[in-house]
Amino acid sequence: MTAISVTVGKVSISLFQGDITTAAVDVIVNAANSRLNLGGGVAGAILAKGGPRIQEECDQLGSTPVGTAVITTGGNLPSKYVIHAVGPRAGEGNEQEKLENATRGALEIAEKKRLKSIAFPAISTGIFGYPVQACARNMLSTVKRYATERKPSHLRDVRFYLFDGKTYSVFHEELQKHVNE
Repeated sequence: MTAISVTVGKVSISLFQGDITTAAVDVIVNAANSRLNLGGGVAGAILAKGGPRIQEECDQLGSTPVGTAVITTGGNLPSKYVIHAVGPRAGEGNEQEKLENATRGALEIAEKKRLKSIAFPAISTGIFGYPVQACARNMLSTVKRYATERKPSHLRDVRFYLFDGKTYSVFHEELQKHVNE
């Protein structure tokens, strides 16, 4: 269930608290590492529910640098695809730019594939240690800018699936600021 949703241009931006692997969207985003190894956190949940085919495709791709994104099948997930977006580790430098690039890269891949809906987690806030507040501000601003400046012709539904109540609250507060702008 969503508590807040805003529309920017033709794109709806919504928040959900829950498991991203259950999202009924065209593509979900994995908070990936640059080696594309599906280990713990969001990636582990994707592997557990989506099956080994996703990791096999990641292995074929090999790796992707921080701040970029690549796409694979969704395996057994409700979503047809998984976009693996590599966010920054806290303290590595240029974290804001890298997270913005990973977020925008995922949006561009979805648009290029002519997908209508995408679901993001809070990229880099788990074991990568990036602050949730900074993540929320950065990712929501990037999506809003993308919807305004790029005016996507296919993408209409951008969702954020936030696993715990604290992260959901931070994103809710940040999205509320965008409603009031």
